[in-house]
Amino acid sequence: MENNQFILLVAVCVIANIIRTIYEILKFRKIIKANKITFVLIFTVMILLWVSWFGLCEADAHKINFPEFIKYTGLILSFAGIVMFLAALFTIKSLETYEGDLVTRGIYSKVRHPMYLAFIFWLAGFPVFCDSMYALILSLPLFANVLFWRSLEEKELLERFPGYEVYRKRTIF
Repeated sequence: MENNQFILLVAVCVIANIIRTIYEILKFRKIIKANKITFVLIFTVMILLWVSWFGLCEADAHKINFPEFIKYTGLILSFAGIVMFLAALFTIKSLETYEGDLVTRGIYSKVRHPMYLAFIFWLAGFPVFCDSMYALILSLPLFANVLFWRSLEEKELLERFPGYEVYRKRTIF
């Protein structure tokens, strides 16, 4: 039964990632525009993605048995991702529908894409904390997916904001 739960959670996580990637491509190509409806849909998909991610890390029956300090480093990384995500969210007070000027204050003064970096921290940290072998392996293509989303956003921001190149040179990620 636990194996079926793990497989279901992996399927939900992968499908949610695919949906988010399709959305990012369609948005980048200007086939769809971020609005309240797409926000609700993508926000729901992202909740499914993260609930399934954290669940599958817990449900993974194939354990690595990391030393305690490594496991807790993973937990600290995950917690840092949560803090970074919330700091970014409270700085822009919006997600998909932000239409304002380039945000360069708060966490954005140091990190260009703190939400994506937070995702990467979750993808790396939580499977380590849970000793999850298959989740850690699955995190690799998911890292690539987050980096792909980021690359599309970088192109959009370069087009949208004349000062973005200067901002990009003085910040990380």
